[in-house]
Amino acid sequence: MIKNLFRKKDNREEELTSYEVARKALEAKKRDDKMILASGDNTPQEVLYYLAEDEDPDIRKKIAANPNTPYQANEILSDDVNEDVKHELARKITRFFPTISDEGAKQIRDKAIEMIEKLANDQLPSVRQILAEELKSSDSIPKPIALKLANDEILSVCAPILEYSPLLSDADLKEIIAATTLSGALEAIANRNDLSGDVCDAIASTLEIPAVANLLANQNAQIREETLDKIIDQAQEKNIVVWHEPLVKRPSLSMRAMKRIATFVASSLVDIMISDNHLDPEQGKELLIRARDRISNENAENTDKRSLSEQAADLFERGIIDDEFIQNAIKNKQRELVIQSLILMSNLPDNSVRSILNKKKGSLIVALAYRAGLTMRTALQMQSDLAFVPTADFVNAKNGIDFPMSHDKMEYEIALYE
Repeated sequence: MIKNLFRKKDNREEELTSYEVARKALEAKKRDDKMILASGDNTPQEVLYYLAEDEDPDIRKKIAANPNTPYQANEILSDDVNEDVKHELARKITRFFPTISDEGAKQIRDKAIEMIEKLANDQLPSVRQILAEELKSSDSIPKPIALKLANDEILSVCAPILEYSPLLSDADLKEIIAATTLSGALEAIANRNDLSGDVCDAIASTLEIPAVANLLANQNAQIREETLDKIIDQAQEKNIVVWHEPLVKRPSLSMRAMKRIATFVASSLVDIMISDNHLDPEQGKELLIRARDRISNENAENTDKRSLSEQAADLFERGIIDDEFIQNAIKNKQRELVIQSLILMSNLPDNSVRSILNKKKGSLIVALAYRAGLTMRTALQMQSDLAFVPTADFVNAKNGIDFPMSHDKMEYEIALYE
């Protein structure tokens, strides 16, 4: 029946719309007919509205995707129980929105914004994610909608807006940086195409390792010299290896910065730094000398590690290493002694203990303290002053003194490092 609605004209198909024919097709309840009507360019509005409540979700999906569907039908579909129907509606509204002219279409535009706002508050993260992906580069949506999506608690929703939206000001970004506890949010901001010095400062001050790594790798990030100095300090002091390569590859490094970086990164990275910055032979030689001197010192430190290992073993055998001992050693910045002690107390390999500390993950540090027979109070100090765990990954005590995780959970955390 529906095929009869088409005839050839001027070498193209032109749909002949007839409400009466469409109504009869609906009365016949033929699925194929309804599917054609649901996606038709010239299907009567009344028919599209009627089909918006069809029991078949595939038909409702066609209605949701149809740009000619009336607003009242879209409202019905925005509360649909089927996730795919909402997905189609979100894609249609967001792709249709930029084509609406500001002049002569205010009512249509207002209705579209109303629908976008409703979908931005939808309980399904997948619906909000589609909105964020489609609108991430738009400068025409109302700013409150962009901010709503940027502050979403689901990373797949907020990340596209945080990384791309032109509507977020420096003040907005700094506020989000200060407030967010969502892992990955700062990394998305650090990837933005243009980052001011103020925003770079805010990201760097968090000491979030992945976020700062992205910031350093972002060639368009306007990192101030004093901010870069602080990052270099942290990279060296805390041996944050993932920062080494992006540090070396930063554009327009000063000679002073390169000299400092050469004292703690691998020799191969020093070679890259020399090449990328087109240093003359004398300058390159000076950096390589600094790298060689550092390697010599590291060999001396390895000797110190062996002596500290022997010292820790002696103290351990005498039963001297306990919570108070570890807390005092951390306070006195005796990092290597603490590490050697934790190796003995946890019965974990040297590399495993060091890897756990370098992960800077609160739950891992707590599990290590538990395995070592230490208290949660010591675990808190280990997180803050030994592993330098970021705020977002910090694990607090339960009831002020107790481990917040079960025995099984902590054993599971540590199992991969045995």
